[in-house]
Amino acid sequence: MAAAVRQELAQLMNSSGSHKDLAGKYRQILEKAIQLSGVEQLEALKAFVEAMVNENVSLVISRQLLTDFCTHLPNLPDSTAKEIYHFTLEKIQPRVISFEEQVASIRQHLASIYEKEEDWRNAAQVLVGIPLETGQKQYNVDYKLETYLKIARLYLEDDDPVQAEAYINRASLLQNESTNEQLQIHYKVCYARVLDYRRKFIEAAQRYNELSYKSIVHESERLEALKHALHCTILASAGQQRSRMLATLFKDERCQQLAAYGILEKMYLDRIIRGNQLQEFAAMLMPHQKATTADGSSILDRAVIEHNLLSASKLYNNITFEELGALLEIPAAKAEKIASQMITEGRMNGFIDQIDGIVHFESKVFSFFMVQFKRHWFSCSLQHKQVIFFKMRIYYCTSKCAQTCYCQQMAESVF
Repeated sequence: MAAAVRQELAQLMNSSGSHKDLAGKYRQILEKAIQLSGVEQLEALKAFVEAMVNENVSLVISRQLLTDFCTHLPNLPDSTAKEIYHFTLEKIQPRVISFEEQVASIRQHLASIYEKEEDWRNAAQVLVGIPLETGQKQYNVDYKLETYLKIARLYLEDDDPVQAEAYINRASLLQNESTNEQLQIHYKVCYARVLDYRRKFIEAAQRYNELSYKSIVHESERLEALKHALHCTILASAGQQRSRMLATLFKDERCQQLAAYGILEKMYLDRIIRGNQLQEFAAMLMPHQKATTADGSSILDRAVIEHNLLSASKLYNNITFEELGALLEIPAAKAEKIASQMITEGRMNGFIDQIDGIVHFESKVFSFFMVQFKRHWFSCSLQHKQVIFFKMRIYYCTSKCAQTCYCQQMAESVF
């Protein structure tokens, strides 16, 4: 039967007639090929594709028939359809500019098959082949936005956040032009996931939290977004941004329904969290959130250590490296390194005395005092500075106050 189809196609290509009559005859042959099964069907459809891309067939007819051809293929078995799709893309390549719309349709269907097979990378790469920006066909904003979002999502499923970010950035340029609310939500979800995968946890948490208030989103999905916001906040680096996000979530009564609420409460109230209290929460994390950092610790371990260090800064005026390491359940050298990094990045107030091996924490009151001290110090006369310096030395000798020592060192640097 496949041979008969091929023969009919050859005869039709050499015949004459109106476009309407010829198109009708080609459709009849296509219907015959579709009715076949197995190898016969495969060979007949390949013969039809070869005829359609032949330059002897009018472009008007071949475009119409290839469009019809694309509507039939999704009804075929996936294995047959996939082979036909690849064959068609190969044969159509020399004249791809003439069949951009048909190629886009074929690539969308082929990507859907790969997606069903959970072959995420091939699905994404097939869609990347659609010339959304460089082709002659002008695609509408919604089509381009939807395709970019789908590519980004597929790369995320394949654990490739770098490629996903590249396509979500392209979508970012289009999302303000779209009025489709569903696409806007899909964009926000995908962007939040990209930030999550890229370990930009506090930004991801803000995006997820925003989604949790969208009325267009189903209630169960809003709660899921809130859960992701909470998880990302817990995993974020300690600092003012995370503290604000913790406060926002703690005041949200919906969080009390979440399994991680206990960790949220401890973090918001600045309580020390022990390692054995994290096992249940660690099991809730997604695979990419369980990755290790450069020093070998997990993302969660690092976040909790920083939280505990910040909590310790509100309990102690100063503490030795050894004692700090014991409190954080890590080696003293690692505790010193993390404290130094947090102070340098402005996420914790304090300074380190490496000679005595002590971390000194600065209270908010002392920080305010230091601002005022520095503001007025340089406006004082030399005589006034000498009086202040003399009094500070006397007070330091009697109190051994680390914070006064810091002021003294600053004053000494002036003379």
